[in-house]
Amino acid sequence: MRAASITWRGLEAASFLQMPNIHQQERRVRSAARERAENLRWRSTAKTLYKRLESEVADGDADAIRTAHGELVRWVDKASARGVLHPNRAARKKSQAARLVAGSQS
Repeated sequence: MRAASITWRGLEAASFLQMPNIHQQERRVRSAARERAENLRWRSTAKTLYKRLESEVADGDADAIRTAHGELVRWVDKASARGVLHPNRAARKKSQAARLVAGSQS
């Protein structure tokens, strides 16, 4: 039995040894791959926005900090509402961002 790597529209379906025999399970593998890719996009964008906020804090521009912070908080709230981020993790990320912004003002 060879290891199969099934792709569907450019997405890695799963890392398993054999494709399921049942039609519904094949569909489930494909939809899970799509969902994983979408969740990865949300998490990755949240990390990017946090790094952008850090760089704005380092630059010291108050308007840019406020804009970057608002964008990050909105994105994290949306990710949490979609179930991509656990609510506690979303709260922790927003708290870290707020502490970062508060530290820049002192």
